[in-house]
Amino acid sequence: MKLALIIDDYLPSSTRVGAKMFHELALELQSHGHTITVITPECCQVKTLMIDDLDGITVWRFKSGPLKDVGRIHRAINETLLSTKAWKSVQHLISGNSFDGVVYYSPTIFWGGLVHKIKHRCRCPAYLVLRDMFPQWVIDAGIIKEDSLVDKYFRVFEKKSYDQADCIGLMSDKNLEVFQKKQSGYNCEILRNWASVSPVQTDKYGCAKSFRVRLSLEGKILFLYGGNIGHAQDMANLMRLARNMQEYEQAHFLFVGQGDEVELINNLARQWQLTNFTYIPPVSQDEFKTLLTEVDVGLFSLSPKHSSHNFPGKLLGYMVQSIPILGSVNNGNDLSDLVNNNCAGFIHINGEDEKLFYSAKRLLMDSELRQRLGDGANKLLRQQFSVTAAARAIEGSLEADYETNRSYHTV
Repeated sequence: MKLALIIDDYLPSSTRVGAKMFHELALELQSHGHTITVITPECCQVKTLMIDDLDGITVWRFKSGPLKDVGRIHRAINETLLSTKAWKSVQHLISGNSFDGVVYYSPTIFWGGLVHKIKHRCRCPAYLVLRDMFPQWVIDAGIIKEDSLVDKYFRVFEKKSYDQADCIGLMSDKNLEVFQKKQSGYNCEILRNWASVSPVQTDKYGCAKSFRVRLSLEGKILFLYGGNIGHAQDMANLMRLARNMQEYEQAHFLFVGQGDEVELINNLARQWQLTNFTYIPPVSQDEFKTLLTEVDVGLFSLSPKHSSHNFPGKLLGYMVQSIPILGSVNNGNDLSDLVNNNCAGFIHINGEDEKLFYSAKRLLMDSELRQRLGDGANKLLRQQFSVTAAARAIEGSLEADYETNRSYHTV
């Protein structure tokens, strides 16, 4: 099949997990014999459209305004224009037989217009990889009010995005349950997050110095948080853990990433005079892979205000490298049972600070426990979160729609 993959952030410039996941999906689908074209915005280019090749994947990069790390209004305007700018840039490259299927990634919710136009011209099905229920999570976080004009504005585009999908893949059973209570009439299935299961070798990227050496953290038990540092994560939760662990000199907390709460975590570190905390801005994907070979515990946090039940993509990187998982989730999130029951780490409800602290101490003190839970995390990855399984699910859905709806393939 000839497949168009659409995402708002892509390699090599992106440091975000979603970009890495989508590239791994593109490579896996290509290895199954499909022809892949990625359509993605690029804010730093001069030309309206640039076509390049990344690891054998054709990438169409259309010019866009910045989408990451800008003000909310500025970002909303630029995201609203995504489909319009994309179609103006690529429509001359798309004929009736250009694509047999579309795979698009949310967030963002603003791909509906582009997907509709491609489906109409190519008469092909589309699969939505739904990772975030926006705008619901920002309502849960108290950033916007439900039924406000802003909420209603976003809901229009959310519905248009869903309406283009012949199948919607959600990341967990609880997420599927929540989605179907709020939305009706959509064909949905479970599509877990995914990663390549091959671990990175320490010297693969030839880094001159390890992160431990660069940051003077030799001999420390390193607790890493890597990824988006924003409201959805409730970063104060992990900062409280770092403060509680301050008495243990061997423990050190390293946060790597970008987002709305970077200033918050740095202010808290100064206010609490933390000597066991380091923040560094985002690094390249290759550098981050190298960093993962050096850490002992992988951290994550989800805001207790969430009504949806996310599986943070950052966990996949930890699992690939057999790193035990430590974190907090919103109440009812089935991720806790999945990780705890498979001996892949310790997950608690956000707000259970004493339990999180106790688990962190256990991981700090017991190297055999870290090894055992890290092995469990890698086993869980191979069983349920491989990129091969994700690719098979997506291609199976698209092929079924292809066969069921022969009319898609009439020009």
